[in-house]
Amino acid sequence: MRLRWTGAAVGVAVMVGVLIPGMPLIADERVETAYSRELDAKLEQAGENRAELEKALDEVPKAQRKGMHFLIAYMPDSDARSLNAAYLLNNVAWAYKARENFTWAKQVPEDVFFNDVLPYASLNERRDDWRQDFYKRFSKYVKDAKTQEEALMAVNRNILKELKVEYNTKRKKPDQSPYESMEQGMASCSGLSILLNNAFRSVGIPSRVAGIPAWTTKRGNHNWVEVWTPVDKAWHFTEYYPDAKGLDHGWLLADAAQANPKSFYHSIYASSWKSTGLHFPMVWNMKNKEVPAVNVTERYVALGGENAVGENDCELRIHRMVGGKRVAIPVVVLQGDLKIAEGVSPKPSDDMNRFYTVVVRKGQIYQLMWKDEVSGAMQRQTVTTPKDKTWLEVKLGG
Repeated sequence: MRLRWTGAAVGVAVMVGVLIPGMPLIADERVETAYSRELDAKLEQAGENRAELEKALDEVPKAQRKGMHFLIAYMPDSDARSLNAAYLLNNVAWAYKARENFTWAKQVPEDVFFNDVLPYASLNERRDDWRQDFYKRFSKYVKDAKTQEEALMAVNRNILKELKVEYNTKRKKPDQSPYESMEQGMASCSGLSILLNNAFRSVGIPSRVAGIPAWTTKRGNHNWVEVWTPVDKAWHFTEYYPDAKGLDHGWLLADAAQANPKSFYHSIYASSWKSTGLHFPMVWNMKNKEVPAVNVTERYVALGGENAVGENDCELRIHRMVGGKRVAIPVVVLQGDLKIAEGVSPKPSDDMNRFYTVVVRKGQIYQLMWKDEVSGAMQRQTVTTPKDKTWLEVKLGG
């Protein structure tokens, strides 16, 4: 194995005019980056796998070298001890290929590219070699896009058709890798977010997983995806099933707007590759602190703005269950002879945290009407909203 020299050692050798066997003619560029200390530490953590990381550092093309430095410097220790050079080199090569081939990818600042395009993993999922496959799958949808916004919407609209993975609580585990989800054809919100995150990254769109360990407004957690756009140099949210209104719209916003940035469990986090001093809470393995994160709660609180439930408002969260499965049906909400709203209840493939929501007033009586799926007869259900709560879950017919 080639000897690795620190910057100081190389400097001394150059000053005295000594050429040390095995030493490059110029100072080892591995230690000439802002991540040299982290890179050194990671190589030490690699143990018996250090030779694979050294090989990746030695063989990566010069134009991609800085990216490889960053990737290895901040990789989880478990990856440092297990990933081989071929995997890392292939990931980096196809990430740079996207950067070279797509106009919007060239506009991404280097630090954002390193942190939110280059990484091979989203959270703690199994490390699949997905990059080349996903590039080939999704480049066809963005080849005619003139802006990043057009490209990301094309990916978002076509991912279900391309991968054929639906939301389903019967998936084997929450933190599925891309191919684990694709083999089953189903995934949780976390698995779907990993798929979408990788799809965006495969065509040079900066992306990361975001989520909350526990809602303040109902039971459960949720994960989704954020994308960075070069037009405003800011982060925006979307999901595997995109909202028809585009970025920063969706059912989760009203709940996210009521997150609590002072609470660990009720804050919203976005994943990071570079260390931040915080970790992404993974509810399936809360002891795992290997995924760095940033707290983005305040942005969602502000983004919720006028959509947040007011002091005297109550949100009806409506769904229909038949035989243990959700059924999508048209629903009308009335108060006396006044129609308040009409919409459709969630379908089986919708996230279980998702409801047809209608904001009404606290402490008042409302009627919900829908048509029975079998008999076709109109059904009516009366509900009284609580005076001391901001939401009420309503199961039609239950």
